[in-house]
Amino acid sequence: MEERQLLPHLFRTEYRKIISVLCRHFGIEHIETAEDIVSDTFLIASETWGLKGLPANPTAWLYIVAKNKAKDFLKHQAVFSQKVAIAIKTSKVDETIMDIDLSSQNIIDSQLQMMFATCHPCISTEAQVGLSLSILCGFGVEEIADAFLTNKEVIYKRLARAKEKLREEKVKIELPVASEILGRMDAVLTTLYLLFSEGYYSTSQNTTLRKDLCIEAMRLNIMLVDNEKTNTPSANALLALMCFHSSRFEARTNEKGDSILYEEQDEKLWNKELIEKGEYYLNRASTGNKLSKYHLEAAIAYWHTHKIDSQLKWENILQLYNKLLQIEYSPIAALNRTYALAKANGVNEAITEAEKLNLTGNHFYYTLLGELYKTVDKLKAKEHFLSALALAKSPGDKQTLKSKIEQLTS
Repeated sequence: MEERQLLPHLFRTEYRKIISVLCRHFGIEHIETAEDIVSDTFLIASETWGLKGLPANPTAWLYIVAKNKAKDFLKHQAVFSQKVAIAIKTSKVDETIMDIDLSSQNIIDSQLQMMFATCHPCISTEAQVGLSLSILCGFGVEEIADAFLTNKEVIYKRLARAKEKLREEKVKIELPVASEILGRMDAVLTTLYLLFSEGYYSTSQNTTLRKDLCIEAMRLNIMLVDNEKTNTPSANALLALMCFHSSRFEARTNEKGDSILYEEQDEKLWNKELIEKGEYYLNRASTGNKLSKYHLEAAIAYWHTHKIDSQLKWENILQLYNKLLQIEYSPIAALNRTYALAKANGVNEAITEAEKLNLTGNHFYYTLLGELYKTVDKLKAKEHFLSALALAKSPGDKQTLKSKIEQLTS
């Protein structure tokens, strides 16, 4: 992988690891310092690798530079003078203070603890998720703004207030006691859900699928289910949902990057191992008495791993969507429900329900209406596909819509 491709990839995968370790080492009050050190590390990498080429082990190179910059900060910054003054005077650096542990296990422990620190109840739910996306997931302000359907200025202020509040409350980076874990779990799972969703259908970049984000969301989720204290049914349900969706990665786009709709996907390209893992985690999620939205969405995704177009399948999916909308209404879930409604009860009933949603700023809305109208009114179907084309962002989606329009006019 060339430097111009590798560095953004490493930023996605390593930024969150290094910053979690540094925040745990420095304390929550020095989040900005940790962010500055990691940002400087990647800036140096960009400059050095561009001139000298890639090092033999780019990840290890980043870790070494970050550790050295962190040690330099610890030695020379006044905020740490009380800790290191004696060591400096005697020229004997206390290794327990100066050592920055970037081992695999410490990275895992640090990220898990950081998840719950950034989801502390002293800050709002929106701030919890936004800060987690920034620190743990490496999201830029614009990406976070897209996720919350707001502007960058709002996110800048929200993140700044959240960091200040965590400092004021002296929040420790550690796993909370068992009674507090459940209270913070919703925000943690929401963060991972948004991270996976941004990868599964990117709204921030000109691409349909960003596998690296989906993989990172799954990796963080696995940390939760592998830890006895955070292994909840909802966490398992979310991981099952991710596995089911990920199983169809290779079938969702063609070699040109164009989107392939579910009905047209090649089932032979679906990953059977991931489907089996999804079933495993969905079974683990069946304990307890709480039915979360992740349980229902995972069950819907499970049915979509069965390509057979049966009445039973679509009736089950429709009922699951009905329950999901009762638990937590969302326009996208309501939109997806109308597709299941068309399959179960026919397109006329689905068209009536879909048009009530009136999601005029969403290209999925017009794409669905185009699909529904194809068999009853080709002229209307074309109009809706044209509306979807005007709103679509990714080149793959645009090409798919152009193909559908051509099919209607040929």
